[in-house]
Amino acid sequence: MERHELGSLLAGDDEAWVLALATLRSGAIYWVGDRAQPAGQHAGVFKGRLQRMRKHGLEPLGLERAVQLVREHGQPVRTGLIDADDRTWTTLLFLTEDGSAPVACAGWPLPLVAMKPPL
Repeated sequence: MERHELGSLLAGDDEAWVLALATLRSGAIYWVGDRAQPAGQHAGVFKGRLQRMRKHGLEPLGLERAVQLVREHGQPVRTGLIDADDRTWTTLLFLTEDGSAPVACAGWPLPLVAMKPPL
């Protein structure tokens, strides 16, 4: 998916969508999967990740709502990631099966370990 195509899908007005679009526009690295996976599979995986993040004191932006929206969507979804150039933030996207419309979005800071230069 081309950058401008992905950017046109990031039209939500909550904080997660706004940050996703700003990060993409800043030249971030991004990836969108070619295949869709069952919504229930994604909802289960990311519900578990949400619980683990909270256990470690991290409250991801919009992840609880994203899990709910993906579950309610009920159809297969494609995932995507947008990683800030400075590796401080990542955004998780859920798109419809054909990639033509957004379903949900969430984001969280990346661990400081990811920002350390290699030895």
